[in-house]
Amino acid sequence: MIKFKVKVMLAMRDMTQKELAERTGIRPPTVSAICTGAIKHLPVEALDKICEVLDCQPADLMEYVKEPVQ
Repeated sequence: MIKFKVKVMLAMRDMTQKELAERTGIRPPTVSAICTGAIKHLPVEALDKICEVLDCQPADLMEYVKEPVQ
């Protein structure tokens, strides 16, 4: 499972979701869905904009977490 760490990056930069939406041009509900992990797909263009604004790499925004085998 892919977990997004955008909230962590925003906190480290003292930035709100609203500010990120304004600076990237990404709709606020989409930014919220990314932050909560509810997003189903993320266009490369959006990822590029987020990385540019937060001055980070894509790997800083997400991580793979192996789901436990049941």
